[in-house]
Parts: sequence; C-alpha cells; structure tokens
Amino acid sequence: MATTNQASLDASMTRPTLAQQSLVIVGATGMVGGYALRYALDSSEVKSVTSIGRKKLGIRHPKLKEVLHQNFADCSPLTNVLSNQDAVVYCLGTYTGSVSDDQLRVITADYAIEFARVFRDSSPDAAFSFLSGSGADPTGRSRFAFARYKGEAEKALLAAGFPAFIFSGPRTSTLCSRDRNRISVTG
Repeated sequence: MATTNQASLDASMTRPTLAQQSLVIVGATGMVGGYALRYALDSSEVKSVTSIGRKKLGIRHPKLKEVLHQNFADCSPLTNVLSNQDAVVYCLGTYTGSVSDDQLRVITADYAIEFARVFRDSSPDAAFSFLSGSGADPTGRSRFAFARYKGEAEKALLAAGFPAFIFSGPRTSTLCSRDRNRISVTG
C-alpha cells in the first residue's frame, strides 16, 4: 500500500474540499456521536447535519434534520435522505454485555454494512467515517467478539469503495483514500 504525504493528509483533514459540507451522523444519541453532532452544528464548514438514529435527540438547531429509523437491518427507506451528502460519521453501536452475542454482531457489523450499502448507492462520492474500536480484528481471529465484529465491519466497509474512508477509535484515526483504485493508508 502506498502512503500519502503527511502534509497533504493533514491539510485534507482540516480543510473541506467544498465551501460547506452536508454531513450525516448516525448514532448521535451516544457519547461519540453526540460529540460529533455538537462539533458539526458549531462548525461553519458544515452546511447541514442529518442525524439518523433509533432515538430522538431532544435538541433543535437550524442546521439539523433529524430522521428516526428503527430497522437498520434494512436501510433502503433512507435512500432519499442519504442522497447528495458529502460525508457520514457512523457511530451507531452498543456496549458489550448489554445485548446477546448474536445481537452484538448484528448491531456492530450487519447494521454498519447495510447502512454503507445504501449510503454508497445514494452518495457515491461521499466519505465514510466509521467509529471502530481499539483492537478491531479484520482477520476474525481475536478471542474478543467485539474486536472480531468491528474488524468484520471495517473489512466490508473498506471494500465498499468509498473515495475516502476513516476508521476512528479511542486513540487512533486511519484515513484510507482511493486514487485510481489504489488505497492509501495513514494511521
């Protein structure tokens, strides 16, 4: 894999390519999603924010459009809402131990993959930022279910073909960008 120039990567992470961005945030009622939402609403670089989640946010803002969606196993009804977006910050998830192992896999991997499928079809030039986790294992060999499921989602999302893809975790951020079908990774 080729590595991008660090100076150009830093510049791309701090300056938008468009005057103002249309951003989707999934899972804004959670801790990380809530921070992303507040940052986006306060940023002059963000024109509009569409929050998609299972619960109401309980806030109002002129830049905010809230969409409630209960069935992330089928994101097809979101097609119109996801059209013409510049990026998504995907933070939907649950805590290990709060649901069964089967449900943890569905929420962690299947929901993210289904959402990405519909988002990619609706906004093919958009970037995808995925809240992953420390130790995510795309090989599927980890003894920790959470790491296997986050790794499974990372692997599928990377293969989805987004022009830019960012894995985010507690202490890391990895930008993967596509340039003529070559993937550049910096982390």
